[in-house]
Amino acid sequence: MTDFDAIFKAYDVRGTVPDQIDAAGARAIGGAFGRFVKGHGARAIVVGRDMRPDGEEFTAAFGDGALDHGIDVVDVGLCATDMMYYASGSLGLPGAVFTASHNPAGYNGIKMCLSHAAPIGSDTGLGDIKEMAKAGAEPTDHKGTRTESEILEGYVAHVRSFVDIDSLKPLKVVADTANGMGGLVVPAVFAGLPFRLDHMYPELDGTFPNHPADPIQPENQRDLMARVLETGADIGLAFDGDADRVFLVDETARAISGSLTTAMVARSILKNEPGGTVLHNLICSKTVPEVIAEGGGTAVRTKVGHSFIKDVMAETGAVFGGEHSGHYYFRDNYRADSGLIAALVVLEALGNHPAGLSDLVSTLDRYAASGEINTTVADAQVVIERVADAYRGHAQDRLDGLTVDLGDWWFNLRASNTEPLLRLNLEAATQTEVDARVSEVKAHFGS
Repeated sequence: MTDFDAIFKAYDVRGTVPDQIDAAGARAIGGAFGRFVKGHGARAIVVGRDMRPDGEEFTAAFGDGALDHGIDVVDVGLCATDMMYYASGSLGLPGAVFTASHNPAGYNGIKMCLSHAAPIGSDTGLGDIKEMAKAGAEPTDHKGTRTESEILEGYVAHVRSFVDIDSLKPLKVVADTANGMGGLVVPAVFAGLPFRLDHMYPELDGTFPNHPADPIQPENQRDLMARVLETGADIGLAFDGDADRVFLVDETARAISGSLTTAMVARSILKNEPGGTVLHNLICSKTVPEVIAEGGGTAVRTKVGHSFIKDVMAETGAVFGGEHSGHYYFRDNYRADSGLIAALVVLEALGNHPAGLSDLVSTLDRYAASGEINTTVADAQVVIERVADAYRGHAQDRLDGLTVDLGDWWFNLRASNTEPLLRLNLEAATQTEVDARVSEVKAHFGS
């Protein structure tokens, strides 16, 4: 039996197979999704899947559930998550892709959206879909129809539209797609472009035989770093399992943070969109709003999470948004995130720069950061209030957890949505100061 309460998260569905999610559960969720989008005026949906072994079975079952309730199903087959967003946007249909993103083998899940890739989160429909799946419903007399559609060619043209193809320069690029969906989309997008692509682990294999498809973890970038140095490449690209996120490695094999990548992309986009609004979540480095202002743009700070980013993009008309976690959102990509679009924008900027990637980011690398530090606590909110009281004489806000700005250093404390964890992110002028300030803040956590 599918454990609906366990697998429905803040932004998606995700769990272990088959104890938390199985084909019967996928069918129930498909039926619930069909009924939900029918309430929003839709009569068809687009579905796809990543390379995990049970994806084909689960996608078929999910589609059957929607068909039972009179919803037509357009199946695009194997796809990266941002391909599904492209399909949803270009076809004007709600969409669902079976993927567990960066989670290891043994997991699967579903990312869903409304027409034109509009987000669905726990407060904007995901909770309703869960309750509808749990309750079930009798099939309607009128069944939907299932068709198949090939969208890769259109997706490739769409991704390439974000750069001036004629301005791209020859660069040596190493891409580690970690046996994930980047194995499908990266070579398709790079074909015919003036890059020498060295593609690591291109085979689609949801058992991840080489390393986990979770590039935010430094150990999963080691192979890429070694190959960049070995081959003298200009840049390394590390994609996650569903290829909607990318992390960069420079020519010295140094990892480039999501904050610095956000700043680089923002700087490039503002050259073409002067005065544009750019979003960044509140964990991004102070470098990001500084670079946005320097580029003549307007910086808007948001909560962490794609539903919040997409909602604020719609409200503000923002041209771009970035998160520290490697998600990069583009207005002209239906306000959805795409690692490949971000990678192409960086490659265009790098080709037009007289030196290497390390030099390109040197003016952006202004602060030292702790990274996200997770601490198990009995009651996260109690600890947050204790820390807030300890720093009550300094600027604070509660946009997302607790942020305290002490001028030459700042930190954010947020509770995990799913675990008894506190997440601390802290930034200061030097690594020595970061280490000292982390110890200082954690001293207020108590036992």
